[in-house]
Amino acid sequence: MELKECRDRSIKIREQYHRLEERFHGSRWTVEEDALAFLTDAGLVGRLTMAAQGRWPSEEKDRLAAKIGECVWWLAVLSQRQDMDFAACVEQFLEEKEKELKE
Repeated sequence: MELKECRDRSIKIREQYHRLEERFHGSRWTVEEDALAFLTDAGLVGRLTMAAQGRWPSEEKDRLAAKIGECVWWLAVLSQRQDMDFAACVEQFLEEKEKELKE
């Protein structure tokens, strides 16, 4: 999947969640709340990775792939909500690291 498709699908899914938030809480989550939700899921990636490696007891080891995907989803959403191009963010990071680590 291309990053543009990932971003587009992520935004559509987030819009559906916004509708639920408005219905149940009267307002959409803020960007800050989205960032905190991402951090929660990122923490779960850590725990599920430990579980997959036998370093943390868990019955949910099979959720790791989905949680990694959810973290990418959150990053696509967060970049869009802050008027940043998701693919450009990834490209910039990769270029900087390649340049920095080039021997």
